[in-house]
Amino acid sequence: MNIFRLTGDLSHLAAIIILLLKIWKSRSCAGISGKSQILFALVFTTRYLDLLTSFISLYNTCMKVIYIGCSYATVYLIYMKFRATYDGNHDSFRVEFLVVPVGGLAVLINHDFSFLEILWTFSIYLESVAILPQLFMISKTGEAETITTHYLFCLGLYRALYLFNWIWRFYFEGFFDMIAIVAGVVQTVLYCDFFYLYVTKVLKGKKLSLPA
Repeated sequence: MNIFRLTGDLSHLAAIIILLLKIWKSRSCAGISGKSQILFALVFTTRYLDLLTSFISLYNTCMKVIYIGCSYATVYLIYMKFRATYDGNHDSFRVEFLVVPVGGLAVLINHDFSFLEILWTFSIYLESVAILPQLFMISKTGEAETITTHYLFCLGLYRALYLFNWIWRFYFEGFFDMIAIVAGVVQTVLYCDFFYLYVTKVLKGKKLSLPA
């Protein structure tokens, strides 16, 4: 494992922990898109079904279990425990416009036309756009809490670090996965505007606001 993948995984884990702590400590899921969290739960579920068929390493297994468990815990907190604080009116992105095309694309473009491979490909494509409901919600409300922006920054940083991971693996291992790389680039591009606002506003103590 190279340093970019390790730091990417840690950044991803930090994002998840930040979000869970934010919800639990504030006893509120205000400003959090439940639809994005459902999409992430779907991403981890479809990607890590290989937990039932293969073992790579203890680290790999533990991280997969943590991602799946935390994603469903987040969905539970939003839609069950703190449901009264969930802003469904602003969380109005039509996720079927993401899931259906992504599903079709996964069937058409994949490495191997098998059930698990199609699900893995679906998860890669879906992850690249799963944050859109959250970004749409922020643009609709006009602003985001600082802790929410930290979550988004760590999530975007994870994806950017994984791009460097693919570059490292190509040069030192000869490994190249076009599907993962293209999806990762798309996802990173979606965060670019947010990264700029995060650096210029949030890190200077200003409140983040996005154009509606």
